Amino acid sequence: MTTRDDTAKIPAWKSPRVRWLTLILGGFLVLGAAWGVYWDRDLRYSVYTDDAYVSGNVVQITPQISGTVVAIGADNTQFVKAGQPLVRLDQADAKVALQESEAQLARTVRQVRNLFSTTSQLQANVEVRRTDLAKAQSDYARRARLARTGAISGEELQHASDAMKAAQAALAAAQQQLAANRAWVDGTTIQSNPAVRDAAAAVHAAYLTYVRTVLPAPVSGFVARRDVQLGERVSTGTPLMAVVPLNEVWVDANFKESQLGTMRVGQPVTLISDLYGSSVPFHGHVIGFGAGTGSAFSLLPAQNATGNWIKIVQRVPVRVALDPQELAQHPLQIGLSMKAYVNVRDDSGQRLPEVATNEPDYSTDVFQSVTAQANEMVQQIIVANDPSAARSSSPRRLASRFGEGSPVLAAPAPAASLAPVALSD
Repeated sequence: MTTRDDTAKIPAWKSPRVRWLTLILGGFLVLGAAWGVYWDRDLRYSVYTDDAYVSGNVVQITPQISGTVVAIGADNTQFVKAGQPLVRLDQADAKVALQESEAQLARTVRQVRNLFSTTSQLQANVEVRRTDLAKAQSDYARRARLARTGAISGEELQHASDAMKAAQAALAAAQQQLAANRAWVDGTTIQSNPAVRDAAAAVHAAYLTYVRTVLPAPVSGFVARRDVQLGERVSTGTPLMAVVPLNEVWVDANFKESQLGTMRVGQPVTLISDLYGSSVPFHGHVIGFGAGTGSAFSLLPAQNATGNWIKIVQRVPVRVALDPQELAQHPLQIGLSMKAYVNVRDDSGQRLPEVATNEPDYSTDVFQSVTAQANEMVQQIIVANDPSAARSSSPRRLASRFGEGSPVLAAPAPAASLAPVALSD
């Protein structure tokens, strides 16, 4: 016979409450185990910071000469290409100086040509004087023989002696004059003569000043911080505007000093921008570490040696290069906030490798053709004033380095717009 108390007894493990507690505890254990595996395989090799920002080059546009602004070719937010004129200064003074230097070079070329021609003339004069001396010496020798026989008077012999001495002096003077003239031309050609080279250098300098009245964009990018105004008198080095090439930006991630122990150059980085969100991840890699903490390079660095200080965890900037293709698809602007996750699994190698390179990190070829144009102008002037000079190429009007037909700025007319200067004979 079964009693009521026996039927009321149910095993503890069959209790619904126990089963639910067991399931919940088991779930937590499974989640904990999964989290442990995830932490051991991935999470402990990931270093994170949200103190990261987009950085880039801010290329300042500054004049190399003083002048008055007469045209502005671009404004803030506009995109410009490398070589596009941005600012033009008044060219009147520079054009006059260029024309004066061209005329001086043409005059010097003709003067040097005259020196070469005079040298040939003086050489012929020396030969004439040498012939005169030989004739005078022959006359004196003949009269000296006649004087011993009494055929001529002593006065006539004295005249012959004086004529011979005069011929000797004339020859010496001609030789000295030839030597003095040769000092200006010996071992040189018209183009390599010091006087011509000096005048050519003056033309080169004047042309550089003339070309520098137009300020081109050194790189392609977006214009920012335009401060220059029309009619403003600017001096050398005055910041007029800036060009920011947004295709060459990077990220400066500021990690705590305790996070840098396993961080190495070349480690992969995943970045999330506040602009695009987590749906558009960026990928890059560590390319370098700052040489000091941010506070060490601040305007007013902390003076911890005074003893009145509070220990603060310092941060060191870590530079991260971005994938150019991802950057082209989703452009970033300087100063945008980023979140950076660095994979430090591979911590081999030096923490601060000393890697040097001889190649420039940044360069522009916008200004390279100016020297070639100036040299061509000098050659044109020399050829125009020395027909015998070898013509490496037929004189032609120089093309402007800054392009033609700009709707805003007109490029400076090179070579004084002006055909090569030729002085009349």
